[in-house]
Amino acid sequence: MERVCLVIGAGAGIGGNVARRFSRAGYHAVLCRRSDEAGLQRLVEGIEAEGGTATGYLMNAIEDGAIEDRVEQVEAELGPIEVAVFNLGAQIGNRSLAETRLKDFETGWRLATFGLFRLALAVCPRMVGRGQGTLLVTSATAAVRGNAGQHSHAAAMGGRRMLCQTLNAEFASQGIHVAHVVVDGAVDAPDTLGRMLGPEGFQKLREARGLEKDGLMLPAEIAETYFHVAQQHRSAWTHEIDLRAFSDRAWWNH
Repeated sequence: MERVCLVIGAGAGIGGNVARRFSRAGYHAVLCRRSDEAGLQRLVEGIEAEGGTATGYLMNAIEDGAIEDRVEQVEAELGPIEVAVFNLGAQIGNRSLAETRLKDFETGWRLATFGLFRLALAVCPRMVGRGQGTLLVTSATAAVRGNAGQHSHAAAMGGRRMLCQTLNAEFASQGIHVAHVVVDGAVDAPDTLGRMLGPEGFQKLREARGLEKDGLMLPAEIAETYFHVAQQHRSAWTHEIDLRAFSDRAWWNH
């Protein structure tokens, strides 16, 4: 049986790079994403080309039982999940209150908050039984600041942040490390920002702020922070951390 790092939301940005970083440290990376089987396979093959081991699954996390069944299968067939990474986005775009449909608002909550609750319910008791485990949760500026047009996203991410705090309150003393990671800025990720802006718009943004300018957050560098947090000694755990490019203003200065 192998040590497993499970990544829920494994695209070519943060999720895929976190999986890759843990695989380099000897973890078997399990990558789960909703769609794009070819992209998923490229991530798995890239990890294997570097000498690591990985398994990829297409999974719609909103479906009843999808997260729970995947955790059970991974634990039974691959090994104990020592690190679980919840990296699902829940951005539906800027919409006024009148333009925010009930279904869209609920979907944001199901992805950002309820999905994390379900993952925690599936992995935390197993980790407690082993006396250790780490749950790393990707979050966003919306978790700490609500902007106009962000009704769904801010409510969902704010709930995600509070859930991380309640999980810490219950499980930290039992050896389970829960870390809420606020990604406070634009990430140079083709699967997220690239899809939102389109290929031409994404390339223009990269040329204006990214590439050698380092004004966009690099997923591989973000992954280094995830790995560092997961290796911390329990006498000095980080429970919340925020990341941004050097040239950006912090969320509290906007």
